[in-house]
Amino acid sequence: MNLDPGLQRGEDIRQTPSPGYVKVCHVQVLVGRSRYAAGKNLKIVYTAPGIAQFRAPSKQREVYHEPSRNESINELYQRHLRLLKLQGKSKKTIDAYARAVRRISERFDCCPDQLSLEQREQYFSDLVKSHSWSTVKIDRNGLQFFWKHVLNRDWQWVNIVKAPKVQSLPDILTVTEVEQLIGATRKLRYRVFLLTTYSMGLRLAETLSLQVGDIDGNRKLVHIRRGKGHKDRFVPLPDLTYQALRTLWCKHRNPCWLFPSAAGSPEDIRSATTHMDRGGTQAAMKAVVEQCGIKKKSRFTRFATPLQPICLKRV
Repeated sequence: MNLDPGLQRGEDIRQTPSPGYVKVCHVQVLVGRSRYAAGKNLKIVYTAPGIAQFRAPSKQREVYHEPSRNESINELYQRHLRLLKLQGKSKKTIDAYARAVRRISERFDCCPDQLSLEQREQYFSDLVKSHSWSTVKIDRNGLQFFWKHVLNRDWQWVNIVKAPKVQSLPDILTVTEVEQLIGATRKLRYRVFLLTTYSMGLRLAETLSLQVGDIDGNRKLVHIRRGKGHKDRFVPLPDLTYQALRTLWCKHRNPCWLFPSAAGSPEDIRSATTHMDRGGTQAAMKAVVEQCGIKKKSRFTRFATPLQPICLKRV
């Protein structure tokens, strides 16, 4: 115990002071026996009744904190996200690879680096039963990236998951079915969206990302930016689609997006900074397909497939 210099040597701190006497001294004690022990300052105040009151300072002492399991997992997970961004992965790829790490961590309630080979085999065996092979391959690639770049370990169990090679032909809608879909759509923005997607053979994200500056009305071309593989390309613009896009834009007059977010008032749509919601667009397309009674599972349109000109007077 180290006494403050204000307390004279040999003075008994148990002595009762006289009335009106107040004396303050500081005492430093050592708390704890381990190497993480910390000193704690106590203030002794003598008042008139002769009672010594010990008061601890308001500032709390620092205590050594062992990192918990959740903190370790979160640290590796955040490093995983940083490395994915540094390698130039797309947002969808980052989300898919991160989902793979979260899924296997929640499955065994531990960090993936602590899993044994048998546990990983069991995980993928259960995943094959509940998910498609496409999801299984994405999880395998995501965990492979996590093992090689985050944990700096050799990927030795890639042969556990080997998806079968299947070459299937897509279901392509006929011109009559496409006209039926577009004609059955009630809201103008979804109707023009379907017309633009099928008439130019675009992907869902490519149509949603169209901006006003991407349309070249003089040359009848549309500039598709950062398509699949981060590649740009030009696509011919049909006259019917051009007129439909102009009609839609005159409704909202957003200076940036051709398909702005439809949430809020007309003023909010005019000043929207994002495009339409992807999930809402997919739900609207699915509802129209069910309404028309089309049983084909067409997720995309191959632009290489020759289609007759679409003629719709309703658009």
